[in-house]
Amino acid sequence: MQAGIHPEYNDICFQDISTGTTFVTRSTLEKTSGDTITVDGKDYPLVRVEVSSASHPFYTGKQTLVDTEGRVEKFKQKYGSLRR
Repeated sequence: MQAGIHPEYNDICFQDISTGTTFVTRSTLEKTSGDTITVDGKDYPLVRVEVSSASHPFYTGKQTLVDTEGRVEKFKQKYGSLRR
């Protein structure tokens, strides 16, 4: 690697604003809001995010299929079950 061109990795805390869940990881993110949070006795720069794996419907198992035009039913009527 060429010296001096890669950003530094620093420990940082991401907080999901809808659930309050925090994730401490390493990131090259330089600009933060200036807020800090103490996790396990250590202070970290804080970045608040709107969606994370703690609140996203796909990861929480609360995802629902919205079929407003009845496409799934039309497919099932036309082709039946694909199980053999």
